[in-house]
Amino acid sequence: MAGLLKGCDEWKPFIAMLTVDFAFSIVNILLEKVLNEGINHLVLITYRLSISAAFLGPIGYFWERMESVNIKSNSGRAKVVGTLVCVGGAMVLTLYKGMPLFTHSHSHLQTSLKPHQAMEHIKLVSYRKRKAEKWTIGCVALGAGTLLWSSWFLLQSKIGKRYPYQYSSTAIMSFFGAIQSAVLALSTRRNLSIWLLKGKIQIITVLYAGTVGSGLCYVGMAWCVKKRGPVFTSAFSPLVQIMAALFDITILHEELHFGSLLGSIIVIVGLYILLWGKNKELQNHATKVAQQVEEVKEQELQLQVISVSCDSKCP
Repeated sequence: MAGLLKGCDEWKPFIAMLTVDFAFSIVNILLEKVLNEGINHLVLITYRLSISAAFLGPIGYFWERMESVNIKSNSGRAKVVGTLVCVGGAMVLTLYKGMPLFTHSHSHLQTSLKPHQAMEHIKLVSYRKRKAEKWTIGCVALGAGTLLWSSWFLLQSKIGKRYPYQYSSTAIMSFFGAIQSAVLALSTRRNLSIWLLKGKIQIITVLYAGTVGSGLCYVGMAWCVKKRGPVFTSAFSPLVQIMAALFDITILHEELHFGSLLGSIIVIVGLYILLWGKNKELQNHATKVAQQVEEVKEQELQLQVISVSCDSKCP
């Protein structure tokens, strides 16, 4: 029974991170939809973080009154290689589109729609084709965001040791983040109409992204960082891209491109290598601890034998 409970405890961080990635993928889908509708991104961030702070603040108040790499070992090399492969797969998923492997028939969709709906759909498709994609700015922003995102895991590992209260720390982070984004939004756009949410989908997105995306998901990641470290927790981040791509294909009927498939395979392989390295490292650490315990016991036994022999020789 004790072994079963220990096995369940070991799997909790895996289950927690898979749940977090699943929730984040839904957040990404909803954010993409409302951003395409024209909502201001700073306003969206302000609402999201404000809801997160308001949601987690009371919970934290009433409920809550790292990583080293030995490149010479197989586990250390596996961790480095797995991390690089995961990053490479995520970059392929994000930057490389490739040819479509299969497409959903637009003609069938148009026949099932009313004439004015079909015309709006055609206009939307043509608008997306004409829309210029600023890849350079996007890549720079993506790289900067990834760097800051990875630094959060490292900071969280330090914060968790001195302030091990996930709900309160996440609420404080969301509160100050909301203030910063609100100041930026007000300084760049003086039009108050941008603060009005239009339609149910925008309201649902803000509420879900605030309570789940910036609230419970960050609490779960902070807990995983405390339990298994920043490298283990951050290794699951590329899975969000895979889950979001699956939602795009199955629910939103987007095209499946070769880049998405290739990037997903690379991410899974890299994650497996990284987790294998982490598991191997934990096993080696446990073996060393067991050996040290045995050595201490042997030394104590030898001291006892020497003490007994000395006592027997004394008159």
